Amino acid sequence: MGSFFVKGNLTALRELAMRAAADRVDAQLREHMAANAIAGPWPTQERILVCINESPAAREAIRVARRSADRARAEWIALNVTQARTEALPDADKDRLAGSLRLAERLGAELATSEAEHDVAEAILAYARARNVRRIVIGRPRPRPFWARWTSEDVAADVLRRSGPFEVTLASEPDEKPAAGGFRLPRLGAEPRAWAEAALAVAFASACSWGAEQLFPVASLSVIYMTAVVVVASRRGLGPAVAAAVLGFMAYNFLFTHPRYTFHVSRQGELLTLGLFLAASLVTGNLAARLRARVDAQAAIAVRTNKLYDFSRRVAAAATADDVVWASVSHVATTLRCEAVLLTPRGAELQVVGGFPPEDRLDVRDQSAAQFAWEKGEPAGRGSDTLPTARWFFLPLVAGDRRLGVLGIAYADDRRLLRTDRRLLDALIDQIALALERLRLTEDLAATQLATETERLRTALLNSVSHDLRTPLVTIIGAAGHLAEADLPPDARRDLAENIREEGERLDRYVQNLLDMTRLGHGALKPRLAPQDVAEIVGGARARMRGVLRGHDLQVDLAPNLPLIRADGVLLEQVLVNVLDNAAKYAPEGTAITVTARRAGTHVELAVIDRGPGIPPEDQTRIFDMFHRVAGGDRQRAGTGLGLAICKGLVEAMGGTIRAEPGKAEPGKADAGWPEGTGTRIVMELPLHNPEVAA
Repeated sequence: MGSFFVKGNLTALRELAMRAAADRVDAQLREHMAANAIAGPWPTQERILVCINESPAAREAIRVARRSADRARAEWIALNVTQARTEALPDADKDRLAGSLRLAERLGAELATSEAEHDVAEAILAYARARNVRRIVIGRPRPRPFWARWTSEDVAADVLRRSGPFEVTLASEPDEKPAAGGFRLPRLGAEPRAWAEAALAVAFASACSWGAEQLFPVASLSVIYMTAVVVVASRRGLGPAVAAAVLGFMAYNFLFTHPRYTFHVSRQGELLTLGLFLAASLVTGNLAARLRARVDAQAAIAVRTNKLYDFSRRVAAAATADDVVWASVSHVATTLRCEAVLLTPRGAELQVVGGFPPEDRLDVRDQSAAQFAWEKGEPAGRGSDTLPTARWFFLPLVAGDRRLGVLGIAYADDRRLLRTDRRLLDALIDQIALALERLRLTEDLAATQLATETERLRTALLNSVSHDLRTPLVTIIGAAGHLAEADLPPDARRDLAENIREEGERLDRYVQNLLDMTRLGHGALKPRLAPQDVAEIVGGARARMRGVLRGHDLQVDLAPNLPLIRADGVLLEQVLVNVLDNAAKYAPEGTAITVTARRAGTHVELAVIDRGPGIPPEDQTRIFDMFHRVAGGDRQRAGTGLGLAICKGLVEAMGGTIRAEPGKAEPGKADAGWPEGTGTRIVMELPLHNPEVAA
C-alpha cells in the first residue's frame, strides 16, 4: 500500500480529481445557463469547436483543433453546417467533406451537425453559445472575385466579424491548393428530356393563353406562363426552369404584345410588363428549383439513413462474430448490388472470414491489395492509386486507432465504384467497424471477468486449503504426539484416539468435497441411479456424523411407507452428510437438528431443519454458490464454503432440486420454543423411482 502513495501517483490523482471537479462544475453551469436563459459563453472549462466544410482548409483546421485540444487537455467538437446546396455540390467536394468528417472522428472529435438555410455564421455562433464553447477554429477565408461577395456568404469572415467573446483561430489551406476555376455558371443540367419538357410546357402555356384570350378577356396572361415555369422548376430543376422563363418571355412577346407576331414592343407599359414577367419567372423558377433540390436532398438522406438503420438493426441483433460478418457482407452486397468479402488478421496474414456470394479465397493480386489496405490503413485495389488493376476494391475497417480488418467489394462487370456509392460504403464501413469493436470489447470483458472469477476461486481455494485443511491436521499431529507418551491412562488414550478419528473423518470430508467439486466442474460426475430407501440413506449419514452431532439432539421424522426414490445412494448420503455438517456448524450446541421426509406428488421432500441464526433473505440463493459463506461472527466453525455448492450439483445431477427456507416447525406441529425468524430448513426434492406404482 505504501508504494502507491508516491509523488507520481499522487500528482496523477490530483489531476484526475481536478478534471472531475471541472467537469462537474461545467455541467452544473450549463444547466444554470439553460434554466436562466443565459446566452453565454460562460467558459469554466476549455472546449474547442472546429468548423468543417468542403474547403481544403478544413483538414488543416481539424489538425489545429486536435493539437490545441491535446495541449489544453480539452474536449473538442467538429461541426458541419448543412444547407440545401450541400447535396448539389460536385462529387469532389462531397468526397472532401466526407473525408474531413472521417478524419475528425478518427482523431477523437465529437461530431455534430446543424442546419442553416442562409446565415451559416450565425448557426455556428449559436451552436458555440449553446455548447459553452470558448474557442472556434475555422479555415481562413479564400480570395474571391468581387461578384462572389454579393452572391454567396463568406462564412469565415462573418464568424470573425461577429465573434464577440469567442476566440477565433484561422487555419491556412495546404500548400497544394486546387487550381482556381474563375467564374463558374451554376450547373443547369443537360438531360435532353428536361429541355424538351420545358419547351412543351411553354407551348402548352401558349395554347392555354390563346384559348383564355378567345373565351374571356384576361389582363395578365403572363401568369399562365409563370405557372409553367414553376411546374418545370419543381420537376426538372433550375436549368430547364430558366429555359422555360426565357422561352415564355419570347412567346408572350411574340404572340400577345402589340404589334403581334413580332418581337417589337410598341407600348412602354407592355415593355415593363415583359421585364417584370421575366424577372418574376426567374425568381419563382429559382425558388421552386431550390425547393426541389431540398426535397431531393432530404430524400437522398432518408434513403441513406434507412439503409444505415436497417444495417445497424441487423448488426445489433448479431450475437457472435460470424453473425456480424454475415450481416455485414450480405447487407453491403445487397445495398450496392455487388460482391462483398471481409478479411480479418490471422497471425501475420489476412484470411477471408465471410463473403457474399460465399467466397473463401482471393487471387494473388487481390490478396496483395487487401494486405496493403490492412498494413497502411488506406484504400487499395480497383479504382485506387494502389494496384488499380485488381478486381476487388478494399477499404480498412478502423475503430479509433485500431484496425480490425478489411472489406472488399467487386462488381460483376468490373466497373468502378461510383462516388455516391463510395460515401454510403464509408458509412457502412464505420458501422461494421463499430460492430466488430463492440464484439471484441465484449469478448475482452468476458475474458476479464472469467480471469477475475478464476483468480477469486483460486484464492478462496488456497485460503480454504491453508486454513480449513490445516486445522484437523494440527489436531491429529498433536493427539498423535500425546499418544506417544508412555504414562497416559487408558481413558486419555481413548479420547485422543477418538479425536484423531473425528478429525480424520473431517479431513476426509474436506478432501471428498474438493474431489466432488473437481468432478462437477469437468462434467465427469456420472451418478448411478437406482431405487433407494430414504431410511437407509438417513441411517448411513447419521452413523457417519455421530461424532460431529454429539452436541446436538438429532431427531429423525420419516413418514411411514415412503416409496423408493431414484438416486445414487453414495452421492445422496454425501449430500445429507454435508447438510448435517453445515447445520452442526451454525446451530447452537444443545439444540435439536431434525431430519424429515414426506412425499410431495411425484417427489419425496427430504429436509434438514436446524435452530441456528438463520439465513438472510438475500443470501438464501447465494449459499449454494462456491465459497460463499454467511457471516456468523468469530465463533462460527471453520469450513470451505463448498459443502452446499456441491450438494446443489449432486442433487441436480440426480434429477432433483435443493433450496433453503427459513426454519420452522413441521405443519401441524407447533413449537412454542421456536423463536420467530431463526433456523434454516434445507429442502431436497428427489424423484420417485416409479411414480405410477407408488400412486
